[in-house]
Amino acid sequence: MKNWFKELGPGILVSAAFIGPGTVTVCTLAGVEFGFALLWALLLSIIACIILQEMAARVGIITQKGLSEVIREEIKNPLFKTLSILLIFSAIVIGNAAYEAGNISGAVLGISAVVPAYILDVGFVSLNLWSLVIGLLAFILLAIGNYKLLEKVFIGLVGVMSVSFLVTAVMTQPKLSELFTGLFVPSKGGAGILTVMALIGTTVVPYNLFLHASLVSEKWKERSSLKTAQKELFWSISLGGIVSIAIVVTAAASGVTNVTTAADLAVGLEPLFGSFATWFIALGLFAAGISSSITAPLAAAYVVSGCMGWKKSLTSVRFKLVWAFVLIMGMIFSSLGFQPVEIIRFAQVANGLLLPVVAIFLLWIVNRPAVMGSSRNSVLLNIVGFLIIGITIFLGARSIITVLQNF
Repeated sequence: MKNWFKELGPGILVSAAFIGPGTVTVCTLAGVEFGFALLWALLLSIIACIILQEMAARVGIITQKGLSEVIREEIKNPLFKTLSILLIFSAIVIGNAAYEAGNISGAVLGISAVVPAYILDVGFVSLNLWSLVIGLLAFILLAIGNYKLLEKVFIGLVGVMSVSFLVTAVMTQPKLSELFTGLFVPSKGGAGILTVMALIGTTVVPYNLFLHASLVSEKWKERSSLKTAQKELFWSISLGGIVSIAIVVTAAASGVTNVTTAADLAVGLEPLFGSFATWFIALGLFAAGISSSITAPLAAAYVVSGCMGWKKSLTSVRFKLVWAFVLIMGMIFSSLGFQPVEIIRFAQVANGLLLPVVAIFLLWIVNRPAVMGSSRNSVLLNIVGFLIIGITIFLGARSIITVLQNF
């Protein structure tokens, strides 16, 4: 068991990254609006996440490089290379800067559920002091540049999240028959198409594919470590998936109807379970926010370093400048009060739309003999990979049509 805990790291960081405030918010809204009916979509998302993240981890260990670095090296056509790098660069860096405001805001919501917010007036601008404190905490952890310390912090945060949301889900005493029906019998797909896309976008996060490949290449240097990485990935993401399911279950079984954020769910559960439920959800939301506040800038720095051919190291000055930019932008927008729940949900839908593009790049790389050698994809994995891409393209098209029809 002691040796197993030593192997924890990259998979835990990926779990901590996708269980952010966006996940908590989207899963809460899915539970409130559709009950257990969309659990099947979440289950499929978790399976897709494990499959795609395994491919990314394999690329990282075999090549000892980040995914964006491999893509840059393997695309030979100058025009296509430039366009691809610009697409990846803009989607991940600009997107992560926007998500960072939601990550910090989510941690603030967690604190605010039990401790009143403190607003600091500076001239004509009102700043939320908690946003600055959380941003500063994330900044210090990243500035230290110690990967082993980050691993320990994330193991602790994921532990807090897991206990908080799982205990709260058990406290709601859901009907198991309805829960298992929701997990294994697809329904309400048409009515909740945007929510389905948001559930996919918040679980299979495109930037996590880049983050994971870079992290495993730093932790494991031998091909023989691949099985260890796969085992660690499977259990870490499965735990993250169970936590996401627990959030949906909590929202669906609580009977609360007037919910716009997970913090409202905590308040709504208080008459049923007292202050304990509020504390559990507040702690879970805080842990989700602070962990994602660290991983989003970290992922952006790995992507930029790979795209530009820079040294990818926590101690590199260029690397630090990228994550600092993303983190500071998130602190500013969060402290100014931007990032309402609908923007968080929109960000997750955008993630779902970006996913097939990144997945196509990934599938192309893991099938290149010159890159992967004998570790390239099997026929079965390719079939599953194309199915995932096909499903996400179909759902993405349906969601765009749905949005256009609402105008």
